[in-house]
Amino acid sequence: MTGQDVPGRQQAGAVSTAGDRRYLVYLIVIATAGWALASYDFNLLVTALPTITADLKLTQTQVGLLGFLVYVAMLIISLIVGYCMDRFGRKIMWQAALVGAAVFTGLTYFVHSFWSLVLIRALASGLANSELAISITLVNEQVPAHRRGLLYSVVQGGWPVGVLLASGVFLGFNSGLGLDWHIIFVFGVIPLLMVIVGRRWVRPSERFQRVKELREAKAGGDTERLEQLSDRYGVDVEEVDKVSVRQLFAEPGWPRAQLIRTSVVWVLYAAGFVAANTYITNWLTQYRGFSKSTALALLLVASGIGIGFYVLGGALGERFGRQRVLIASAILTLALTVGFYFARVTALIWILYILLYQVSNGTWSGTGYAYWAESFPTRVRGTAVGWLAGMYAAGLILGSGVWTAMVGSVGAAVFLAVGAGFALLQAIATMFLPHIKPGQELEEVAT
Repeated sequence: MTGQDVPGRQQAGAVSTAGDRRYLVYLIVIATAGWALASYDFNLLVTALPTITADLKLTQTQVGLLGFLVYVAMLIISLIVGYCMDRFGRKIMWQAALVGAAVFTGLTYFVHSFWSLVLIRALASGLANSELAISITLVNEQVPAHRRGLLYSVVQGGWPVGVLLASGVFLGFNSGLGLDWHIIFVFGVIPLLMVIVGRRWVRPSERFQRVKELREAKAGGDTERLEQLSDRYGVDVEEVDKVSVRQLFAEPGWPRAQLIRTSVVWVLYAAGFVAANTYITNWLTQYRGFSKSTALALLLVASGIGIGFYVLGGALGERFGRQRVLIASAILTLALTVGFYFARVTALIWILYILLYQVSNGTWSGTGYAYWAESFPTRVRGTAVGWLAGMYAAGLILGSGVWTAMVGSVGAAVFLAVGAGFALLQAIATMFLPHIKPGQELEEVAT
């Protein structure tokens, strides 16, 4: 069962791409750089975890609790940012999230206890992760419909770039030069500031500006202008000023049904994600005899190769449909997770983890987040995508909570229980996502 095809609906106010080709390239570069640095900030904690654990004398239960509380912050911040995107605009929230991430990344320098680590890293990672929801919304609203999935997969390719940077920087400065981990986090502020400056020239979303114009005309009682704008943009006047949260949750129809389906899938995906991505370096050092440097080197190689798999996922999504690529990625994630756990030969562990990384990150994310953007109408897209980013965080909370509860009693087998258990449920749920024909304008898919 692969879901039911969703036909193209009547086009409503489709817009041309924002600006010329040079601006489009600029937008993709800035968005990719922002997501890469958000990934760098998040994954620096992952790569530094064995060192931080030893330095702060953390127990394995505390390590699990740290991940759990960081994900709680990500959930709350994602929901707030999503609503604010539909309320105040995409661009302003893009800047605000990155500024906040830079501030708290710098404050990591002052962390010297478990609870200060939890507080600072929860805020830093939560704000950095909200970059995902905002870039999904803003970038997908500005790129051409027939290349939306492929171009956004390039932006998603920033994630493994961030993993690559985090692994390389920590290996070089901590393992190589012996630099204290506190200082390494401060280095992360500099590139974040550069991207913040670069975003001054990013244009606001034209689709959002149209909805804003309609809201202003309706609020001012300008009936004539309201009719003109409605005819020009093809937007339902009765819908534009409704509370986005109410439209998503209280009113039956495509947006609510699709939100429920995608929420279930991403909660299950993220719950299993923690095994092979969040706790992986710590698990390898604790249960497979890897040194810290070897575990980081494996992550470095997997993420370096992974850059191409994000783009591959985007290209396959354009060719076969994003839902179909998601199904294939979920099934492969399950099979490779089981194989990786039972592998004992070092070379086989490397091969299986590299492949697991590509399907649980590259081909899944390279196509999945474009699927988010095209599933919802402009008037509620920010809130919907923010909600889904929150559901991703909720899945991380679920997965890390199960990990924390089990690791003390089952040891190494926690990887199989969390990684494979949730991957099986993810594969089943993904089959119920509707197939959306690639190449449609956003308003054709969801109105």
